[in-house]
Amino acid sequence: MADNLRLTAIKSRHVVFFVAIAVAIFLNPCVTLARGAQDSTAAQAQHPLEAKTELVKLDVSVLDKEGKFVGGLEQKSFRVLDNGAERPIIFFAPVETPARIVVMIETSPAVYMIKDEHIAASYALLNGLAEDDQVALVTYSDSPKELLPFTSDRAALQNALVGNGNQYMMGMAALNLYDSISSVVEGIAPAPGKKAIVLLGTGLDSSRPERFDALVQRLRTQDVVIFAVGLGGSLNDNSAPVSKAEKKAAKAKRDAAAAAGPTMLEKARAALLSLATMTGGRAYFPASGQDFASAYQEIASAVRHQYVLGIAPQHDGQLHKLSVAVPDAAVAPHKSKGRAEFSVSARDGYIAPSP
Repeated sequence: MADNLRLTAIKSRHVVFFVAIAVAIFLNPCVTLARGAQDSTAAQAQHPLEAKTELVKLDVSVLDKEGKFVGGLEQKSFRVLDNGAERPIIFFAPVETPARIVVMIETSPAVYMIKDEHIAASYALLNGLAEDDQVALVTYSDSPKELLPFTSDRAALQNALVGNGNQYMMGMAALNLYDSISSVVEGIAPAPGKKAIVLLGTGLDSSRPERFDALVQRLRTQDVVIFAVGLGGSLNDNSAPVSKAEKKAAKAKRDAAAAAGPTMLEKARAALLSLATMTGGRAYFPASGQDFASAYQEIASAVRHQYVLGIAPQHDGQLHKLSVAVPDAAVAPHKSKGRAEFSVSARDGYIAPSP
């Protein structure tokens, strides 16, 4: 799996790395970079810097209430906190470049009865992405299986979705979500530029709990963003009771469920939310096939448009929690009646290099 998805590229094994400013991180000569307090005009006039700078790279998406990218922000518009302490931003670049996106589709028995919703969701995603985004299709149940390598051919992608390779497992089968994600991350880690995984699944995993911890450790050392779209909303019985007896029975059922604690599906969704949040992505849980459109609009916008920030890492070998904020004054045009109409997403931590 990893060999199939691996591309010949500059190797970046850690979120903390040395980056030559001359190659503009994404190897895109069209991107104008600004570093430190230099303004963009001065940066354009200078010869590209050849010095190497150690950075913690943060891919930041800022979206308005409609899920559209908030453009026009500057370096001074952002604040980065490292373990609660503000750190100076030493690298800044607004970018709009193609992305490499792996669409992972669950094909376990858990989603067999909603497979039509599954395919409809996949089509909606493909239609929302930019034409030059590179997309690979992978299915997973007990292990990941590549349906199609990276391509921008939308017809080939749609054919792969309904082809013979998209088989659903029946009967008893292991569901190894965490190891499947880990394998895909390993495969795309060396690729340059923006990398994202769009996961279409229930979030269920039948492996040992420590596999989740192992995946979290791997994600802490990579700059892959995960967007999770939780499937199975239609599996829940949300029909409204009509008679008094039905209402009483429904209340008793809810009380019993609350006393028993979170259901397996609720725990799985919490895991999806955790994985998406820690990588700077987002998680969505549509209740029906009609609710996918807004989710995919946001995913497409967040993948395509980003602000790249860089801070100097600490050197203590420890996990550092990160948070990125945009002060209200920086997005005044996007406010209404004193209420901020935007949201900011970025990875929530990094493992610092040793002293």
